Amino acid sequence: MIKHDPTARALVIAMPEVFPWVRHLSSAELRAFTLELVEALSDAAELDVDATTQEVIAGWRATARIKADPAHYSEARKATSGDFGPVQVSA
Repeated sequence: MIKHDPTARALVIAMPEVFPWVRHLSSAELRAFTLELVEALSDAAELDVDATTQEVIAGWRATARIKADPAHYSEARKATSGDFGPVQVSA
């Protein structure tokens, strides 16, 4: 519904009030985050699956965090090669 609802623009405009870090996202990224969040919230309401909502917020917040620091963003955009070994997962 958000894809076609004229009030979707109002939701996108309101996002910085709820998530101040979205100012580091491009307008296309902000729209993508908003749509993804609404879909995750719909799943939470309809399917009682709320873990996805936290994953969506955490993922987009991490993107904003990297983009907020020009040095980290530049480093993140560099090409990589090789195997960096196992990934440590922290709880």
